[in-house]
Amino acid sequence: MDPAALAYLAAGLGAGISAVGAAIGIGRLASSSMDGAARQPEAAGDIRGLMIVSAGLIEGVALFALIICLLLVLFV
Repeated sequence: MDPAALAYLAAGLGAGISAVGAAIGIGRLASSSMDGAARQPEAAGDIRGLMIVSAGLIEGVALFALIICLLLVLFV
């Protein structure tokens, strides 16, 4: 098999796995945040702020993984 074809395959699989991982992470984060806000409504503002920061970190890791996949395609 051609190395370029394997690079495209690896980049596609890596991009898909990173997108699924980010979706699962943000889904669990939102679920836990909603549960915490429902249990303690007075802390909802603090929980919301922490959720936004955590979601940004998860998205940053997913974006980093997608950039690595693009670099794999471009430089092979």
